[in-house]
Amino acid sequence: MTRDSLKVFAAFDDPRLPLREVPAYAQRAERLGFHTLLVPEAVHDGFLVALLALEHTRTLRVATSVALAFPRSPTTTAYAAWDLQALSGGRFALGLGSQVKANVTGRFGIEWKPPVARMRDYVGAVRAVWRSWQEGGKLDFTSEHYRLDRMQPFFNPGPIEHPHIPILLGGVNPLMTRLAGEVADGLMTHPTNSNPRFLREVTRPEMEKGRARAGGERAPALIASTFVATGPSAEAVRAERERLRQHLAFLYSTPQYWRTLELYGWPDLGERLHRMSREGRWAEMTALVGDQVLDALVPSGTYDEIAPVLRRWYAPLADAITLRMPDDPACDARFTRLVEELRQAF
Repeated sequence: MTRDSLKVFAAFDDPRLPLREVPAYAQRAERLGFHTLLVPEAVHDGFLVALLALEHTRTLRVATSVALAFPRSPTTTAYAAWDLQALSGGRFALGLGSQVKANVTGRFGIEWKPPVARMRDYVGAVRAVWRSWQEGGKLDFTSEHYRLDRMQPFFNPGPIEHPHIPILLGGVNPLMTRLAGEVADGLMTHPTNSNPRFLREVTRPEMEKGRARAGGERAPALIASTFVATGPSAEAVRAERERLRQHLAFLYSTPQYWRTLELYGWPDLGERLHRMSREGRWAEMTALVGDQVLDALVPSGTYDEIAPVLRRWYAPLADAITLRMPDDPACDARFTRLVEELRQAF
């Protein structure tokens, strides 16, 4: 599998960005040439952030990354996505995630159920609602987790010009990855499992299993949520590597993210980081993430150097990658050339 170009997605650097600053943030992403802006759901409602981004841009696509599925009914989610798609003229994608048990039960007060089977039903239910609106047929969806059989004309918004709304699933474990290959339009990986070896040896095979189960006709996209150490100068690249070294130490202290470490033969690293985090030794953890780990997991280079590196790492494996926008707007012109180089065919 070889691709000629990579779509470049922008991820929010700060999920706590005030809502009043979202329009300018989205407009800058559009000017820089990004294909899609991924909007988080942390301290703001993801659909509200998406609305602000779409309303103030003209060509930029926007995807929730990720909207939490289970605290919302499928019908509620269907309404929000339908409205955003109609408003934007077809520039919206619905990214969904399951969240962990403690958040689902303790933060949202929702009963916990095995997430993969529940997400399968959720995606099916959302699409059933959309289909009833677009085609005018009876809403009739019954599964283990959802039963939807009532949609009076008063509550039916009717068809829209761009009824196909891509559904992207956020996934870390193999079962959710396989489900994305089966029922979704794409998979959004986690930064801890977005290195080429993991994508090639674990993610792609699991997605293909799901695709085969669905009959093999669809080809879901793979969006790699990459960590990239780049900047306008070698000094800036070194500083970004150190920032990512610290971030990786934090992330890999969580057992759910250890599969990459196990793949590379570093299981003891995760165990040591986990133990130190439980002891509150956060300042000492960064030193455990050596250059060998960074070199294997984090592509590095200046804005003028990084494009061929990213092509070599990701073009054979991913349909899209994520990049951070420059901290300094003075770098925007160079960064725009980088994005354009990645988007152009070989």
